[in-house]
Amino acid sequence: MFSHYLMFGGDCAEALETYAAAFGARVEELQRYGDVPAPGFDVIEDQKNLVLHSRLTWDGTELMCSDSTDRRTPGSNMYVSVGADEAAIRHAWDVLVEGGLVYMALQPTFFAAAHGSLRDRFGINWMFTAMREG
Repeated sequence: MFSHYLMFGGDCAEALETYAAAFGARVEELQRYGDVPAPGFDVIEDQKNLVLHSRLTWDGTELMCSDSTDRRTPGSNMYVSVGADEAAIRHAWDVLVEGGLVYMALQPTFFAAAHGSLRDRFGINWMFTAMREG
């Protein structure tokens, strides 16, 4: 499944409210950096309320968003997000990582069997997520 993933610099929650109002959309999921279960990654106190992951839906479409302390340049802060089984994710990763730049290595996380992000050799940002079975 392909979808879009937008990165914000601390104002993701405000953007979600704005987009929900503009499109009559619903925030289906919202996790904050402070919600990461231990052991997670270190989060400084003033970043715990930032949005780690969110999902907004309307009219059969979804838009995912989060806050990032890096890689946020207006106009280039969007990812194509791909969710599929792990074998398909690893294959696509192996193809697109050639000549690209890895932001986050494809690896198991607390929320997925494998997750990672990269910029391909064409300058497109990709985010890959293989959900756990069951």
